Amino acid sequence: MAKIKVLDEHIANQIAAGEVVERPASVVKELVENAIDAGATKVDVWTEEGGLSSIRVTDNGSGIDPEDCETAFYRHATSKISGGRDLFQITSLGFRGEALPSIASVSKVEVVTACGEDGAGRRLVIEGGTLKSNEDAPASRGTDFRVKELFYNTPARLKYMKTVQTELGHISDYMYRMALSHPEVAFTLRHNGNSLLQTLGGGDLLQVIAAVYGTTSAKAMIGLEGESLDFAVSGFVSLPDFTRSNRSAITTVVNGRYIRSHVLNQAIMRAYHTLLPVGRHPLVVLRLVMHPSLVDVNVHPAKLEVRFSKEAELVAFVEEKIRAALSHEVLIPKAVNQRIGKSNSIVQEQFHFPKREGLLGDLASGLPQDKDVPSAAASIDLDNAALTHKVQSVNANLEQLPKASVADQQNVAPAADKDNESSASSVPKQNSATVGGEKVPEALKASVSYPSADGKQDSRPQQVREPGHGLGYTGRPNHSGASNPRQAAQPAQNSAALARAAELYSRGEAPKRPAFPEMTLIGQHHGTYLIAQNDQGLYLIDQHAAHERINYEYYYEKFGQPEEASQELLLPITLEFTSAESTKIRDRLGWFEQAGVYMEPFGGQTFRVTAYPHWFPAGDESSIIEEMAEWVLSERAIDLAKLREKASTLCSCKASIKANQRLSDIQAQTLIERLGRCKQPYTCPHGRPIVVSFSSYDLEKLFKRVM
Repeated sequence: MAKIKVLDEHIANQIAAGEVVERPASVVKELVENAIDAGATKVDVWTEEGGLSSIRVTDNGSGIDPEDCETAFYRHATSKISGGRDLFQITSLGFRGEALPSIASVSKVEVVTACGEDGAGRRLVIEGGTLKSNEDAPASRGTDFRVKELFYNTPARLKYMKTVQTELGHISDYMYRMALSHPEVAFTLRHNGNSLLQTLGGGDLLQVIAAVYGTTSAKAMIGLEGESLDFAVSGFVSLPDFTRSNRSAITTVVNGRYIRSHVLNQAIMRAYHTLLPVGRHPLVVLRLVMHPSLVDVNVHPAKLEVRFSKEAELVAFVEEKIRAALSHEVLIPKAVNQRIGKSNSIVQEQFHFPKREGLLGDLASGLPQDKDVPSAAASIDLDNAALTHKVQSVNANLEQLPKASVADQQNVAPAADKDNESSASSVPKQNSATVGGEKVPEALKASVSYPSADGKQDSRPQQVREPGHGLGYTGRPNHSGASNPRQAAQPAQNSAALARAAELYSRGEAPKRPAFPEMTLIGQHHGTYLIAQNDQGLYLIDQHAAHERINYEYYYEKFGQPEEASQELLLPITLEFTSAESTKIRDRLGWFEQAGVYMEPFGGQTFRVTAYPHWFPAGDESSIIEEMAEWVLSERAIDLAKLREKASTLCSCKASIKANQRLSDIQAQTLIERLGRCKQPYTCPHGRPIVVSFSSYDLEKLFKRVM
């Protein structure tokens, strides 16, 4: 006797509903997606009791033809695809034809729809998958879909529904994603008569972000866009100082469809590398566009996961565009939140901080002047002379810094600092320097000695954004000068020539990072924070984090060629591990060699370190190697990039100035200038901010000068 039989259509729909309709949010998702596929520009959603009691979705789309109303509730009935090849060219949100029959099988459904503006429409009533009514009814263009008593005929599934607030949270989250995915559609969400979401539908994504996350979040967003042969990306990412505790604020949209992608989330986090503290995540809205053949959306019942044909290329593209958008910003957080825009307040008195040129002039007046250099020297020459004097003074007073903060200044400082110190020892007589193997006039030194975000030389100053705001100011002054200081009398001509020459010496690379704000030291607070100022306001600098960033970039570069720096030890270092750890260490000795640390078994559970890079911070070699070993033991999979990153962070932290350590003014000013030459001077390797700013307006408000 045959044991296999075909299930009844009603039972099959109820089984399918278990995959398609997991909770009330699933119903909202399917109905809203159908509305968007129908070309709706306005979608309203009403829910009661978390959607379990009632869900109503109305739209102004194309509606359903009267002859198709009943057919639409048949299983696998769809107008989106007609053949197997169409599955590889899907441009709509829905395409399987399972949503409506699955919803109708576990609820009481009423649909009123019309295709024209004449008021003639159709009304269907279905209960538990059984058609109760199909008749003409007056209706405006679009569809009005009502779902009541969800899961009334499947009590087992109803029993596992969560609380009203939990189910409402899922509905709200989905509606937020749809609003961010389709800013051109006006969405409204109400629950028990209370409005939870309302967007205008004007196509402005930033307005939708403000409606979903608030205006404060919208002000902290950075726009990005880019295009390649296969992909196009647009959207917004948040400043590093505006973060969340989880990834729930990351929204990724592919061809208008909200998706969840682990690999794209990883690419986003890599783009924020060293910009975020541990456990913090950015607010991101990414809209990706690609040919439908490059993405397979038919791999998940809820269509929330997709498969990309060129995943590696897409991940690299997204990471590059986000990193580029961040590199164009001055990432100094504001210490005081203020409203953007002009105010009608009365300003009693303005702060006027002395300009850096005047301070340098005062400093240079006390320096011994070379007879060959006229008194009307260009401002750039004064800049170099002042910097030279400071560097020489620092070299003469290195012993004053704590041992852990200096180690060996020639080793701790980045390579760019070494070039500056060696070339500066003969300024102002010397009027040329070497950059990238090319002879560069001394007057260009300030333009070519500051690395950009990608390590290339940043040749031209940019208009940069004030931290956290849209107000523009010039970060680093555009000094004009030439090899002959007498030419400073023609600033406009020299400025143009300088720009052309600087562009030539910068190898044609456009600057990718705005200049770090020029600032002058005021003092030190509690031996921990440096206080500085410029025309824009006041800055607090964490001296440990600043020195840590300088050292991190230096060590990261050094760990790129560790084999060139390892030195044999007269007295090897011995380390002991447990039996299990010893076995794992033996298998991973090659990874230590990649970092320039050479270890060998020394009997039992002991290992002997025979060589390590000579630029390891003096006195901390053993602790660094021990921490490297702990990290290697804790990681399942290790690659050279991760090891290089971890080792650089360990060394930079050990070698940096600590809190509550006093610095002289010259040492502190030199630390600030070295920080400005870093590739990424805004956060330490652990993602903590280095600099916090108070604008002049902030200070005026604090002291009630602005009423």
